[in-house]
Amino acid sequence: MVRHRSILDVMTKLQESEARVNRALAKAVTSCGCLRITAARQRVPEDIRLEELRAHMDTHLAGSLCDNCRETLEVELGNHLFYVVGLCNLLDLNLYDLFLKERQRLSALGIYKFC
Repeated sequence: MVRHRSILDVMTKLQESEARVNRALAKAVTSCGCLRITAARQRVPEDIRLEELRAHMDTHLAGSLCDNCRETLEVELGNHLFYVVGLCNLLDLNLYDLFLKERQRLSALGIYKFC
């Protein structure tokens, strides 16, 4: 992060890395074909209990990542995390503390965290 000391540099690199993650995922669908996106409106029964909602929600994904696409996405996500950490460092935020706080917020939601 010596080269990227400006917050503007880190912000734009973070945005660029996010685009690369999205592009790698899109290529897994459009170029490789190991994944398919089958998006449609989520259909949820009216009389369902909140605890059962997760079982009726679809990810819209079919297939699984091939080794090549998995490796590409791991690299791109790793690069993205690098810039997230860089942003945290510049802002004097502790990423581990952020994870713990978010985990605590989610656990406070109880059953709503799974929706």
